[in-house]
Amino acid sequence: MREAQKRGENLGLTEDETAFYDALEVNDSAVISLGDDILKAIAHDLVKAIRANLTIDWTVKENVRAKLRVTIKRLLKKYGYPPDKQEKATSTGLEQAELLCKDWVA
Repeated sequence: MREAQKRGENLGLTEDETAFYDALEVNDSAVISLGDDILKAIAHDLVKAIRANLTIDWTVKENVRAKLRVTIKRLLKKYGYPPDKQEKATSTGLEQAELLCKDWVA
């Protein structure tokens, strides 16, 4: 746990951004082709976009989930994430959001 937090600090990412970064980093071809700086930018933008789009009970409202899915796909495309890996990254991003963001909606 401490190692993950320290690694996030070394990358200049918040705890939430580090979780999304780690989810994106699983794809080796993306890491090789995009590099750390772009993956950090994607993680930062994902956290920002997800926070902006959350509503109460968003995890059970399909229209909100669909909007988040589109937002994640657009961010991945914007940064040149490999197209063949975008669906998995989108699903992983939504899963991360569900795990991390329960307390984000007041």
